[in-house]
Amino acid sequence: MTATTITEPATPATRIEHDLLGDKAVPADAYWGVHTARARENFPITGVVIGSYPHLVTALAAVKEAAALANHDLGLLPADITDAIVGACREIRGGALHGEFVVDAIQGGAGTSTNMNANEVIANRALELLGHARGEYSRIHPNEHVNLSQSTNDAYPTAVNVATILALRGLADAMRVLEDSFAAKADEFADVLKMGRTQLQDAVPMTVGQEFRTYAVMLGEDRARLEESAALLHEINLGATAIGTGLNAPAGYAAAACEHLRTITGLPLVTAADLIEATQDCGAFVHLSGVLKRVAVKLSKTCNDLRLLSSGPRAGFGELNLPPMQAGSSIMPGKVNPVIPEVVNQVAFEVIGNDVAVTMAAEAGQLQLNAFEPLIWKSLAASISHLEAACLTLAERCVDGITVNAATTLGYVENSIGLVTALNPTIGYEAATEIARDALASGRGVAELVLERGLLTPERLTELLQPDHLARPDRVVTAG
Repeated sequence: MTATTITEPATPATRIEHDLLGDKAVPADAYWGVHTARARENFPITGVVIGSYPHLVTALAAVKEAAALANHDLGLLPADITDAIVGACREIRGGALHGEFVVDAIQGGAGTSTNMNANEVIANRALELLGHARGEYSRIHPNEHVNLSQSTNDAYPTAVNVATILALRGLADAMRVLEDSFAAKADEFADVLKMGRTQLQDAVPMTVGQEFRTYAVMLGEDRARLEESAALLHEINLGATAIGTGLNAPAGYAAAACEHLRTITGLPLVTAADLIEATQDCGAFVHLSGVLKRVAVKLSKTCNDLRLLSSGPRAGFGELNLPPMQAGSSIMPGKVNPVIPEVVNQVAFEVIGNDVAVTMAAEAGQLQLNAFEPLIWKSLAASISHLEAACLTLAERCVDGITVNAATTLGYVENSIGLVTALNPTIGYEAATEIARDALASGRGVAELVLERGLLTPERLTELLQPDHLARPDRVVTAG
């Protein structure tokens, strides 16, 4: 019998780092250090790490690069250390080392763990650029060099502002794509008559094009509101340090750091007039979250309309055909569901919930700092990215492929009692009232009864039923 040799797994190589709580082993190949290691243990909350948010990681690196350049301008950092820190930051802004940003997005400490994760990764990469080993902090230190003239309380909020502005660009672009899709359908369906409805009851005729134009206009309006809310985020508190007094930041630092950050990001950033107020105030985030909720609510209403108008195919409204995307049932053969509007509805519900989270997190701030910006960022980031994806999905996998059942929509118009309102200026109020009463009692169509009673000739009725007469707000109808 041959003896089996059991090989023990190799122990991963580590390095020892030190903080105020004592020594701790850190993986030797990690760019993060002891502060990040403790945060990973303390906050096993969502499993979603900050490295999952490229805009935030990029913004953190931009803030650290701007700070290093400002500190060098003011004689606080020597050229070699400055160059190494700037080099590390530029690599990160280029997409490198995002996997080293490993702390959970939800964390205590007002973002300190995120800030220290950035400080440690940048410090260790900068050390490598100077030919030193990771962890040799006597040469470049996460706090003393990378975090010089900063606090989490100004570096982190500034990074969140920049990251949010960058993320909003993608959402605005996606909204424009969806707006264009609805506008194209508005042109395509410009002369397709249908009944407008209020409170789910027949109202007056309109065109399918007018209905789709409304959705495009709403998106355009919301994009404008989004741009307005983004403008508020260009005011930053970099240079405020702990509470806004600028303690440990030299004279001229705030202006220099802001100027460098403007150059790095290409954004028209400005230093807040009152840094104490700016350090504790989350009003711009609350405002933005409200606008995102507005977008979500109106987008969800649009999807409700699409689902209702396409209901059927035999026992519903049946006015629109949404492109079939997948089989709709595991038990009902041939069933196809409006899955794309449904998923957009669900994104909208999530955004509305995120708005509540942002509201409560902003309200919970106390005295000179809000400790809950990690939740604010995570909620805003989810709302922005999911709305962006939802707009693109709705445009490409639904709206672009919508067709209309023109015979069905015209049939509703011809048989609706609401049609009599459009004929009222021509046949007179009394006659219109009688037609409406008889149509309701008999179930016959308004047009049929009008012709039967000789109130209009077939030619005149056809003329009055044209979209230009029924649905254009600037039409002129004469008696005849």
